[in-house]
Amino acid sequence: SLSDVKNVVTSLSEPGVSPALHYWLNHLRVFGEDTSQVTSDLNLAFVLRWDIDFSPGANPPLPSLTGFSLTDLSALSLAPVGTSPYGTHYRNFAPRVGGAYQLLANQNWGLVLRGGFGVFYGLVNTEIENAGGGAYPQGGFALFFGADFPTSPQVAALPPIVPPSASNGQTLFGFDPNLNAPYALQWDVALEQSLGKAQSFTVSYIGASDRRLLSSESVSNPNPNYAAATLVANTGTSNYNAMQAQFRRALSSGLQALVSYTWSHSIDNGSYGAYANGSFADSSANRGSSDFDIRQIFSAALTYQVPGLKRNVISRAITDGWSTENIIQVHSAPPIDIKDGNFSALSQQNVSVLIRPDTVPGEPLYVYGPEYPGGKALNPAAFTDPPVDPATGLPTRQGDLGRNQLRAFGLTEWDFAIHREFPIHESVRLQFSAELFNVLNHPNFGLFNNTFQSGNAFFGQATTMQNQLGGNPGWGVQSSLYASGGPRSTQLALKLIF
Repeated sequence: SLSDVKNVVTSLSEPGVSPALHYWLNHLRVFGEDTSQVTSDLNLAFVLRWDIDFSPGANPPLPSLTGFSLTDLSALSLAPVGTSPYGTHYRNFAPRVGGAYQLLANQNWGLVLRGGFGVFYGLVNTEIENAGGGAYPQGGFALFFGADFPTSPQVAALPPIVPPSASNGQTLFGFDPNLNAPYALQWDVALEQSLGKAQSFTVSYIGASDRRLLSSESVSNPNPNYAAATLVANTGTSNYNAMQAQFRRALSSGLQALVSYTWSHSIDNGSYGAYANGSFADSSANRGSSDFDIRQIFSAALTYQVPGLKRNVISRAITDGWSTENIIQVHSAPPIDIKDGNFSALSQQNVSVLIRPDTVPGEPLYVYGPEYPGGKALNPAAFTDPPVDPATGLPTRQGDLGRNQLRAFGLTEWDFAIHREFPIHESVRLQFSAELFNVLNHPNFGLFNNTFQSGNAFFGQATTMQNQLGGNPGWGVQSSLYASGGPRSTQLALKLIF
């Protein structure tokens, strides 16, 4: 019986959260806009927004910090109860301007120049919910070692909510008191050329510069008073530049098409705000291509309504109502961030850091051959541990391999569908569909195993297909059955439209 099972639980963690946990978050957005037709060929639009994120409220109150510094945490401490976690900023104005100028006023060969610039503010409170995950004063956390199973009433009891300290192991969570809303500067220029009545070609340049992005950092022993701290500050930055070309054909003579190509580069010092990786003190240490950076993307969508034969009733019955769809996607490879699994921190540093390896001069970074999935893999001989401090057994510096410097495999996929509609009544029709995904069954391999570590035989090799990268569908992730990059698959559908 379960009551006879003893001492099989090596450790047990248990969070406790205040049952009266409530937040109130207030935002004010005020804007005014105006449009002006300067000449018959030039139109301008102006917008001015005023964005205010008021200091958040909570019951129990959110943790507030004092002595916060990005370079020196020796004075870091909890502020007195009732202190606002960060202040309200009243100077976040967001002007925007856009315009269109008609260079050629020809019905079938018109040429239009468009452009715009704007300032856009994000929300400053998106990390607040993390404060309720077992952090004082809204929650507590207990860790028991060698607990019996079933547990005793003392272990089963919810842990008390007590201030974090160096002795109780609870993590100090808090925000930079000067936290402000992240913002983006965005601009674009586009030239659109008409190609007859139903077609157009557009080439665009798009740019963005994001500043004050929210990022979090985990710190061990920030000072003698705390065992660990998770801090949120405005240290994230990113830049994006892209050239886009697009051909568009409206439905005409049964053919509709949209073909686009994008060359772009996104750079940041920590994508998704999930980690800062030691960049609080040095924001350039982690700067590199974004985790989602795809340099080149080509896509095409073509729809064709097959003309039916009108000779007689039989030919119309057989050939009417057919249409086809084609979707083609070709993407270049996403980046890979290689981590040295032998280490988790730098010598004499108390920040949790993803350590990257050194590269070996003269060794190729990639190897090729049929023995590797997709015919390509990383070369293990091209990487080595960075120099190690004998006293601590930890690296003395970050590896010289840059963040997201290497690339995995791209994506090539052609999806095809054929439909036929059967009219039943004026507003009722039946549609039959046969859809084929990845018609050519092109193999699309996923990311490389990125952990450089002794004993990892799969380092540098693809171990999944691209449609398997999303995770568990139960977490809201798309099922691999419907994601791009999988093997060829077919589905049939019958739809009643009314």
